Amino acid sequence: MTKGYSPSHDRHSKAHPSRNTLGTLGEDLVAQWLRGSRVRVLHQRWRCRLGELDLVAGFPATAQQAKTLAFVEVKTRSRGNWDHDGRGALSAAKCQRLQRAASLFLSRFPQYAELPCRFDLALVRCQTLPNRGLREPVDTKLPDMIAIGQPVMMNQVQLTLQEYLVGILD
Repeated sequence: MTKGYSPSHDRHSKAHPSRNTLGTLGEDLVAQWLRGSRVRVLHQRWRCRLGELDLVAGFPATAQQAKTLAFVEVKTRSRGNWDHDGRGALSAAKCQRLQRAASLFLSRFPQYAELPCRFDLALVRCQTLPNRGLREPVDTKLPDMIAIGQPVMMNQVQLTLQEYLVGILD
């Protein structure tokens, strides 16, 4: 075995996904849910020197609201977690980092700077299923339509978008 090798990084491995992989799967699930809700996902995992924005989404205009830009923080947690399914992970410092990263995003993409902006929180529950020696390829495609509260299987993981909270920061 080579130094630094981890089975969770081998895309053909049947090992349980790492924490980073689970977070990525949760972000992919929420992005697909947004697309199915006719929301345009502008950026996914946008990184800058100040941090990362999980999702940046453009919500279409409605009769009640103008087109809106949402910075979506995705928290993927397993059952029995320490932070109330991700709600407790948004400390004051984390919220500040999100706001600073969003400001930098708007300065780099001035075409969005005039839109009303908000911060949303998506809470995803995951359950890693035991490997039962399956030989068929691992499913890596999410369904086109995802519903809140409906489990979805992907990469031996059951993912459920538990809740989508709009406007979490004032």
